Amino acid sequence: MDVRIQQSVVANLSNRPAPVEVGPFVIGMDPTTTSPSINYATPRPGTAITAADVTALVAAFRAADRKPRLEYVTSCAPGLEALLTAAGFIVEARHTYLLCVPGTLKTPPTLDHLDLHEPGTNSQRAALISAQNEAFGGDPVASEADVARLRRQQGAGGVAVMAVTDDGTCAGGGGAAPPTGAVSEVAGIAVRTPYRRQGLAGAITAEITRRLFTTSAEIAWLEASGEDSWRVYERVGYRPAGQRLYIALN
Repeated sequence: MDVRIQQSVVANLSNRPAPVEVGPFVIGMDPTTTSPSINYATPRPGTAITAADVTALVAAFRAADRKPRLEYVTSCAPGLEALLTAAGFIVEARHTYLLCVPGTLKTPPTLDHLDLHEPGTNSQRAALISAQNEAFGGDPVASEADVARLRRQQGAGGVAVMAVTDDGTCAGGGGAAPPTGAVSEVAGIAVRTPYRRQGLAGAITAEITRRLFTTSAEIAWLEASGEDSWRVYERVGYRPAGQRLYIALN
């Protein structure tokens, strides 16, 4: 399973607007943003990696004026962390990823006064992105590039879901990458502060996952940022499966 998850990460980064291949690595470059959470690299699973490959990877990031950074399933490149730390990289986080398949997905109770639907216009996409940015402590204003990125993801077969109140306010939302090899990553699950502790995060996650399973996806995966979100995801049918590493060079 680790290999399938890692292959989906490689595919996601390869679908960025300007991907760069450096030996065994793929860098998911996006010229519209310098964000390290978008412009990062990952290794192809099972490939041999040397210190020279790491040096070339750093050079490619520097040439693009981007921070050298990787995210990957650790079992798919067992010797890579040692090579990266020897080159000065610092571990940012170690996360357990969770999986959901159609047989484990659970549908939470319907929430009153909230509608879950796919954003179909740029203004709706902007509202979803603004709610996500606000929830994660970022700039609440959605840029045109952000909106275009979401529209492009939807057009490629990805999923986006927004939670809208009776008065038209976007309370939160999230999305999922276009499935590759029947695998898709669910990410960006966010709920604005006034709407938390009401079951909304679970409802959003379940709806995104349900929509994925009506397409070509057989496996949905995500990462939990803490114990609270871990419990949310387990309640809708996600189960711990493997380890991922976040590591970067300043």
